[in-house]
Amino acid sequence: MGSSDISPVEVMKKHRVIAVVGASKNPEKDAYTVPAYLRDHGYTIIPINPTTDTVLGMRAYPGLRELPPSVASEVDVVNVFRPSEELPEIARQTVELRNRSGQQVVFWAQLGLENDEAKKILEANGVPYVMNACMRVVHQLHLAKRG
Repeated sequence: MGSSDISPVEVMKKHRVIAVVGASKNPEKDAYTVPAYLRDHGYTIIPINPTTDTVLGMRAYPGLRELPPSVASEVDVVNVFRPSEELPEIARQTVELRNRSGQQVVFWAQLGLENDEAKKILEANGVPYVMNACMRVVHQLHLAKRG
């Protein structure tokens, strides 16, 4: 798991509003089930998907740049479900989002996703990141209430 000086567990403890880039409307994909799990465990999900108006019954936005200021200012984490080669561009958009909203944002690339160019962009702009980690798994292992 790649990360800057930030603990994935701490990210999930402190941050509750997650913009999900690549959120899917297909219930068989992780990009649907993971945001659904997070929503069901008290996180606010903001779906980002240019091909649909709704995901999980919530309004979807075509991209991070299209988030209205009132929504952008709420985002704590940008969780990415897109191919690794797209991470540098999404990292740039995350930096723009942070600059536009004035809110510190954490960049999180899902399990299997990692990109050195994206890491450099984020590090150069002081954006903490987690890569190659699943928010659902981190939550289940460290934060879910045990019976």
